[in-house]
Amino acid sequence: MNDADPLAQKSDSDLLNIKLSILIEMNQAVSRSLNLNESLKAALHILFKSYDIKTGAVFVLTDESLLQLQSAIGYAKETTDISYTLGEGIIGRVAETGRTIVVTRVSQEPLFRNKLASWNQQSNEELSFIAAPIAMDQKVLGVLAITLPYYEGRSFENTEKFIQLAASALLQPIRLRNEIELERERLLNENLVLKHRLQEEFRFDRIIGNSHAMREVYEMVAQVSQGNTTVLIRGESGTGKELIAQAIHYNSPRKDHPFISINCAAIPETLIESEFFGHEKGAFTGASATKKGRFEMAQNGTVFLDEIGDLSPMTQVKLLRFLQEKEFERVGGTQKIKVDVRIIAATNADLEQRMETNDFREDLYYRLNVFSIFLPPLRERKTDILLLADHFMLKFARQQGKSVRRISTPAIDMLMRYHWPGNVRELENCIERAVIVCQEQVIHSYHLPPTLQTAESSNTMPRHSLDEAVSKYEKELIEDALKSTRGNQTQAARLLDATERIIGYKIKKYGIRVKHFKR
Repeated sequence: MNDADPLAQKSDSDLLNIKLSILIEMNQAVSRSLNLNESLKAALHILFKSYDIKTGAVFVLTDESLLQLQSAIGYAKETTDISYTLGEGIIGRVAETGRTIVVTRVSQEPLFRNKLASWNQQSNEELSFIAAPIAMDQKVLGVLAITLPYYEGRSFENTEKFIQLAASALLQPIRLRNEIELERERLLNENLVLKHRLQEEFRFDRIIGNSHAMREVYEMVAQVSQGNTTVLIRGESGTGKELIAQAIHYNSPRKDHPFISINCAAIPETLIESEFFGHEKGAFTGASATKKGRFEMAQNGTVFLDEIGDLSPMTQVKLLRFLQEKEFERVGGTQKIKVDVRIIAATNADLEQRMETNDFREDLYYRLNVFSIFLPPLRERKTDILLLADHFMLKFARQQGKSVRRISTPAIDMLMRYHWPGNVRELENCIERAVIVCQEQVIHSYHLPPTLQTAESSNTMPRHSLDEAVSKYEKELIEDALKSTRGNQTQAARLLDATERIIGYKIKKYGIRVKHFKR
């Protein structure tokens, strides 16, 4: 047994410099990596090399209130399958109380439970032991435990303070790991919530429309969702093709995997291959790093190719090759990459006519047109207009924080007469504008866009003189008041700040049937 502490031979200033140097090195070591094990091992190595410790170990408190061995040095074998409960042994006591414990001679301490087989266990060398809490804001996150050679008469006052400082140096990587784990858990939970919302949003019964044409669409979506069949969605711009594609994906076995949407018309020809299949580092000027393409990002999910009819002939060839082989090479690469994705394409173009003019490949057309769904234009599903308008009104009223609750009868008539060249998208924009400009609880015809009110080509509203326009507006106000009061003329007059006699006169003048409002 040694009877003299080599550190005790050094002057106070030399000892102070050694300890400061060790702490600086440890702080630098734990800052080099985000990997907790690497950081702790590097810090323990510095202690082992510079401070004459025999063994060192760091235990980290888990969510289950266990002190799990995270990193160790100086032991015969490397293992992390060792843990202590709170209060168990010295390490458990330190975690429970938040106080450092010093054991002068481990052979005489009954609480010392060395679950690790130390390198010097065979030699029966006497050891001293120090365990210090790794704590933040009085909350213990872990424990640093070291063994030192036993020296008779050794003073532990300064050593204990130094090991406490060393334990504090280990706080940063443990705290960072905990924050990363919390953020990861938050993101996972958020991801689950978003997936649930998407699946709820794109349930069949959430798609608005009960016309015969849309019921046929729902039936086809239900039929094709459960398989991997390639789908081609056709219809005019604004009919909701992407909405149907999302409904197919989120009601399919692939619903927990990515839905990647690509607008083929919005990507320049020079970039579309890179967007589809990705590129290797240095493949072209500006390619400073390897980048995954959309098909690779959608692994096990669905790729939605919107405006497929606008693809160039060269890109059509490359897409056809992918559809045939289910593999591709990144731009500038030679390695074949296989992916499992489902393809849903959409277009508002006449692909058959484009095939006749050689603008669209016939073989690609038949690869895509396995299961075709046609979305009818809004003008052919008039019964859905009111349902959609009410839905958009409530949606935008919530967004704008307004109390708009209904659409007046004349405004509904105007919506029903319009021919909607922009389909559902145009209707949505129209109602959003109406909600923005509306300062009441009711959307009136004058809240609707000028295209609906004055466009002669749409037959939305015939020309009126000033008197006719005023009369029409006056009639609309009275009808709304009667609707609100269920045909009670006295209450309607009060709502309009008029006399019952005047309201009665106007009702007779405009031929308003009061009994239609009594219910």
